[in-house]
Formats: sequence, structure tokens, C-alpha cells
Amino acid sequence: MPIHYLYLIVAVIAETIGTTALQASQQFTRFWPSVTVIVAYAIAFYLLSLTLRTMPVGIMYAMWSGLGIVLIAIIGYVVFGQTLDLAAIIGLGLIIAGILTIHLLSNSSTH
Repeated sequence: MPIHYLYLIVAVIAETIGTTALQASQQFTRFWPSVTVIVAYAIAFYLLSLTLRTMPVGIMYAMWSGLGIVLIAIIGYVVFGQTLDLAAIIGLGLIIAGILTIHLLSNSSTH
């Protein structure tokens, strides 16, 4: 696996941790979840900057945000008890299909 994909995957994980902590911070009123938000997003953006060395910003951002959306929706469902209706599940499936299309079929994913 090329290193830029590893950076992107870890950036998605960091962003997911940060967004989960954002929910847990209760609008930045809880100290440790608030610190986690800041650190996780700092890591995510640093790794995204490394990813931009070899990937165009539009492709990188589409993959980062798409994967983050899907992971956060799953975490919201499992951890916070948030519901996903059929339309949401279909939409998340379309996001995954779009990411796979970019990754597997597009020549735009690297400079």
C-alpha cells in the first residue's frame, strides 16, 4: 500500500476520533473530550497535508470526508444510539460506492 493511502487512512481514523470526542465534549464543556477533539483534528490535518504531496486535494478530500461520514454514522448508531433509516443507509452505500469508484477506476487519485 502506498504511504499516502496509509496517511489518509490514519487521518480518517483521527478525524473520526475527533468527531466522536466532539459529541462527547458536550459543546466543549468537558475537558478531556475537548482536548481529544483538538489533538485528533491536529493529527488528521497534518496527515492530510502529507497526503497532498501525492494526491489532488479534491480526490483526497472526497475520500477523507466520505470515509469519515460513513464511520461517524456507524459510531453514532453503535455508541450514541442514533438511528439510521433506509434512506440514510442507501446514502451511505452510495458514498462507499463513490469512494470505491475513485479508488478502483479513476486515474485522478494520484498526481
